[in-house]
Amino acid sequence: MNMKTTILSLLIICLFSGSLLAQNAHFTVSGTVEYEKKVNMYALIKKRINSDNEAFLGQAFEQYKKTQPQFKTLKSTLTFTSNKTSFNPAEAETASNGFFGNEPAAMQNNIIYTDLNTQSSVTNKKVFEEQFLVRDSVRKISWKITDEVREIAGYSCRRANAVVMDSIYVVAFYSDEIPVSGGPESFTGLPGMILGLALPHENITWFATKVTDLPVTEAQLKIPAKGKAVNNQTLATTLKTALKSWGEYAQMYFKIFLL
Repeated sequence: MNMKTTILSLLIICLFSGSLLAQNAHFTVSGTVEYEKKVNMYALIKKRINSDNEAFLGQAFEQYKKTQPQFKTLKSTLTFTSNKTSFNPAEAETASNGFFGNEPAAMQNNIIYTDLNTQSSVTNKKVFEEQFLVRDSVRKISWKITDEVREIAGYSCRRANAVVMDSIYVVAFYSDEIPVSGGPESFTGLPGMILGLALPHENITWFATKVTDLPVTEAQLKIPAKGKAVNNQTLATTLKTALKSWGEYAQMYFKIFLL
């Protein structure tokens, strides 16, 4: 066998092997993702304490630490097809975490339906005791994809970073083995499903614990229908008006409810 024949044979073997790998590669295009949201309550509460409220909140915080864990865990589910997603809290919210149990950042306030084809979303958003129905386009996020990788829920994921709402730093881990540009809450826009998400300065994370690959029908992707109809701009204006007398807490809650 001469050199040319050998090289040709090797090329044929490589091409055949690549073809077999491509045929055996499996991509998840519909199913569910189960997430756990973890909130560092100790860090969150510390940020609420200042010289004006230290006498009261400081004491309440010390009592909280005696009876409550550092991290509060909440569960949610994202149901998805190749072009639509539906994000839903998986359990009812309760006020069982003591004095700080109703802290909005430590709750799940949104039910979100996203149409990735039209880049639009419908969100049922709870703001304290009021329900809003927010119809608008999805948030445009300028992601910067890095070389860092890690495994989440059995999927290889790549890291991407971004800043949203001018000041919230976001770290996401997405998998192109699930070629759906979705994710928890309102985070989308990457070339694969976001299985891990962290807001380091907000002390909040979402990480997938399980991905189930199964057919999903349109009927399973329910569009929220309850609440006062608004868009993002109208909601922002409403919140600014409602929170104008809240002092330093205004911006904090403004970010939480618009995230």
